[in-house]
Amino acid sequence: MRTSWIKQIVGAAALGALVAGAVWFAWPQPIAVDIATVAKGPMEVSVEDEARTRVRHIYTVSAPIAGKVLRISPPRHVGDHVTADESVVAVMQATIASFHDARTHEELQAALAAADAAMTLAEAEIRRIDASLGFARTDLQRASALARTGAGSRRALDQATLEVETNEAALASAKAELEVRRNERGSVAARLSEPSDASSQSARGCCIQLRTPVTGRVLKIIQESAGVVPAGAPLIEIGDPLDLEIVADLLTTDAVKIQPGSPVQIDGWGGPPIQGRVVRVDPAGFVKISALGIEEQRVRTTIDFIDPPEKWSSLGHDYRVIVHVGIWKAEDAVTVPVAALFRKGDNWAVFAAKEGRARTIVVEIGRRNSQVADVQSGLVAGDRVVLHPSDRIADGVAIAEREIQ
Repeated sequence: MRTSWIKQIVGAAALGALVAGAVWFAWPQPIAVDIATVAKGPMEVSVEDEARTRVRHIYTVSAPIAGKVLRISPPRHVGDHVTADESVVAVMQATIASFHDARTHEELQAALAAADAAMTLAEAEIRRIDASLGFARTDLQRASALARTGAGSRRALDQATLEVETNEAALASAKAELEVRRNERGSVAARLSEPSDASSQSARGCCIQLRTPVTGRVLKIIQESAGVVPAGAPLIEIGDPLDLEIVADLLTTDAVKIQPGSPVQIDGWGGPPIQGRVVRVDPAGFVKISALGIEEQRVRTTIDFIDPPEKWSSLGHDYRVIVHVGIWKAEDAVTVPVAALFRKGDNWAVFAAKEGRARTIVVEIGRRNSQVADVQSGLVAGDRVVLHPSDRIADGVAIAEREIQ
């Protein structure tokens, strides 16, 4: 009898343990969440975008004539220091005469023969006028002698003087005409001549040395190898690497919030953050295609450095940076992490952690940046909110703060 009673007690205890275990496993467990605390302190809103550095004043050395660019010694490399009006950055050789086809050769020979004939005609005209001038001078002498004795008229003397002056003018004109024909012949003969070799041209000192117009460093060598280039072709770019500025192409919706003088923080370039300021926002925008193929209307914004060059001297021309242009700042704002916000109808809301459970609270949000938002109402400093709430979180659900390993 006693043994049966003991077995009943043991069976009941085992059954109770099984029921308690089943209830414990079936009972909802608190959901582990990340929790942040609403803080009160300084807050800043900024426009963030990629930008690039550029040398403010870049000087491009171009070919003054059409010709061949030669390699200089010593050769120039990107980064080399050059001195204004001293350093030779390029050497050019004027283009030598080219060969012409058989038809052009025959035409030039005919033109040369015509020029010779024109010279012969001009020389004959000079001899004719010279002979006429000699006769006119003799006639003038006779008219002068007769006029002195009273045997000749005054009109005859004037007529003889006119003939001499007319023939002198005609002789000067004929000599000028001969000079014109001689130069025309020289032009045709030069076109008809065979091309000279480069070695003889160099021996005559034909080359042009191009010197840098400013003191600085070589930024880009456009024409690296020897070759023929047209007049005006860019050869090399020179500038001062310490004369840097930053250019950012910002969206027009962001640019309208920015004013000249706005503070800028520059980072993302591989060094410590640098301080700068906006100096110019262009009054005209332009279309730029984004990486996703979307047309965006953007505005060019120019930024100057405030920090001394020692902090950013390792930056160079056309380097990529990230700029944060400040558009609003508050010293005593109540802020909540953006990761805690979600939409509830037309309003913003958060899950506040209160007594181990999630409570839905509708909040009014002012300005915000990529990390926090300014709370106008609904929360106070010190409240704890759930970060990144999942679909398992609802009003009244038991929650527990996740332990950071």
